[in-house]
Amino acid sequence: MIRINLLGLPRQKKGKRGAAAAVADTGMPGEGPSGLIFVVAGLVIGALVLFYLNYDAGKKADQLAKDLTAANTEGARLATVKAKYEQEKTEADAFAKRVKVIDQLRADQSGPVKLLSTIGDSVNNTDAVWLSQMTDKGTSLDIDGTALSTIAVANLITTLKHTDYFKTVEIKSAAQDPQSKETTAFQFTLVCEKKPVKL
Repeated sequence: MIRINLLGLPRQKKGKRGAAAAVADTGMPGEGPSGLIFVVAGLVIGALVLFYLNYDAGKKADQLAKDLTAANTEGARLATVKAKYEQEKTEADAFAKRVKVIDQLRADQSGPVKLLSTIGDSVNNTDAVWLSQMTDKGTSLDIDGTALSTIAVANLITTLKHTDYFKTVEIKSAAQDPQSKETTAFQFTLVCEKKPVKL
């Protein structure tokens, strides 16, 4: 049978002399692999760890770059949406202002006509009352007129109060007309505070 020495140690010779010679030839007994193998193995393992860490860092950097690009794209899209929303809101506000102005103009246009019609009806429904002048002061209306009695003036005040145009109707002055000699006539002035115009 053939024996192969894989350890690289010389084969021991039989006898006492051969064993002593074998020990002398091999140097230190039980010596393992050389330190160079450990250094090479450490370098290889370190290189593999560095390669993995570099690869992992590169992968994370690529993912962050993709996320940043996606965030920038979404930010640009949202900025466009915001600009469009603000433009539409500005247009809607301008439209609402125009509608309000048109409604105000319509109210201002129809308001005086309805007011004159109401005052005319009130005077027609009151006996012995004539109007000579009306002065619009914005929030109030002064009415000057002549009546044959103070009762007629009181009836006119009551009629005007029942309309939907005035908050208050008060008599400012009432005096007998010195020019009327045949009949008893009173000149009067009413102050009528207007209600706000409903749009």
